[in-house]
Amino acid sequence: MLTNQPLRIGVIDLGSNTARLIVMSSIPGYAYRQVDEIREVVRLRKGMTAAGLSEAAVTRAFSTLKLFKRYCDSSQVDTIMATTTSAVREAANGPAFVQQVEQEIGLSLQILDGDREAYYATIGALNEVAFGEGFVVDIGGGSAQISDVTERRFARGCSMPLGALALTERFISHDPITPAELKAVKKEIVRHLTAVDWLTPHAGVLVGLGGTIRNLARIEAARQNYPLNTLHGFPLTRESIAQSIGLFCELPLAERQGIAGLSPDRADIILPGALVIQTIMERLDFEQLTVTVNGLREGLFLEQFWEHLSYPVIGDPRRFSVLNMARIYQYQKSHANHMRYLVGRLFDQLVPLHGFGPAERELLTAAALLHDLGSIISYDSHHKHSEMLIVHSGLAGFSPREIALIALLARYHRKGNPDLNSYKLLMGDDDQRLLQQLSAILRLAEFLERARNATVDDVLVNWDDGALHLTLIAEEYPAVELWDSDRNAVPLVEAAFERPVILESAAPPGDWRL
Repeated sequence: MLTNQPLRIGVIDLGSNTARLIVMSSIPGYAYRQVDEIREVVRLRKGMTAAGLSEAAVTRAFSTLKLFKRYCDSSQVDTIMATTTSAVREAANGPAFVQQVEQEIGLSLQILDGDREAYYATIGALNEVAFGEGFVVDIGGGSAQISDVTERRFARGCSMPLGALALTERFISHDPITPAELKAVKKEIVRHLTAVDWLTPHAGVLVGLGGTIRNLARIEAARQNYPLNTLHGFPLTRESIAQSIGLFCELPLAERQGIAGLSPDRADIILPGALVIQTIMERLDFEQLTVTVNGLREGLFLEQFWEHLSYPVIGDPRRFSVLNMARIYQYQKSHANHMRYLVGRLFDQLVPLHGFGPAERELLTAAALLHDLGSIISYDSHHKHSEMLIVHSGLAGFSPREIALIALLARYHRKGNPDLNSYKLLMGDDDQRLLQQLSAILRLAEFLERARNATVDDVLVNWDDGALHLTLIAEEYPAVELWDSDRNAVPLVEAAFERPVILESAAPPGDWRL
């Protein structure tokens, strides 16, 4: 679906609990998308002793890695990056395991130390969440990584043996957990966090990733009947985590597996991981964290994707995420860019009437670039397909509310009465007016650019006599644009700005006749 022949990159992450393979289709520095994922619960750390990984765990890992390698070979993956983390780096037989994988499967497993594991998770997060200062927390099966971020760069990180599976195996033997076991887990978490002298509150945000945090977010999303199909930017609160912890402590495993949003294969280890993030939030004085879909695997991939940069983090993830989605779904670049120009001109001239600022202008210009994406599915109802693509894919860097608004702007760029629909949960008190006025601007620009050939160079706006006067600047009389705009866009503009619209052309009609 990309404009040039893309590379297929496979990234394997053999974790302490779960093994994952993602396949990315990419043109470095231009666009990328995930095209596949295989996930298998391996429990590599399970049964690990002073002698190293257990024979059963090694067998499970080999079976899964063979499957991953076979898939990569059969699906013509160009490059495979394979890594493994805490279980293998801590196991006495870890080096022998890596050598055996190389010899028998043909995969070169890179053992990441704790600092590099934290670094790659942070690279993934920084390319998805638009923040400059704060912390990134990654809770895995064998370890937890915390990174300090300064000026959108990884400043320092640490890894602690506070993974969900590791804590479960060490401290929990009853179902549900006993008060004594709960106390022991909490004491161990505090002991390790206290040893990190730089782990103190400071300005910024907290970003969270990893299976534990994603599952906690899905549980909360299910509670809310959350309307988006992605966790990009999902806000997870301490209150929500505390509520989930209460359930995990109270319910036996069979009932925990039935909690909406929780993966059944994680129900037996979720509690310690939830306690880790709860304690970190208390220590750093955060009431909520922002969930990132990206993590270690994406960080590894993005280091290669941005290898031409001095540091593999894009300066503006919001702008790139919009361009990336537009490129993936083969947008009409010239049409979209002229739409972006026209909506910007209309927005800026109408500021005294709508009162919105740069944040709202950014949402409008994003919608201008993405409004026609649904045409890749079908021209018929392509406005609805565009909404669906945006909602299901998400947009890195944008909040859930912003993603929903961009999707709705795309939905109403052609027809219909703008309404917040099923996204009301995410919206503020003034968002219905925002949606209506921005939709009016976008729809007007769409019909001024009806032939997709930039017939209308510019539009001038004034309202000196109470009506909106829109004067089109064009080299020749824009007959089609005037005709279609008057039918399909002007009524919405009049309703949104509560005044009649007079639409005219600076170029004379000449001999043109309808």
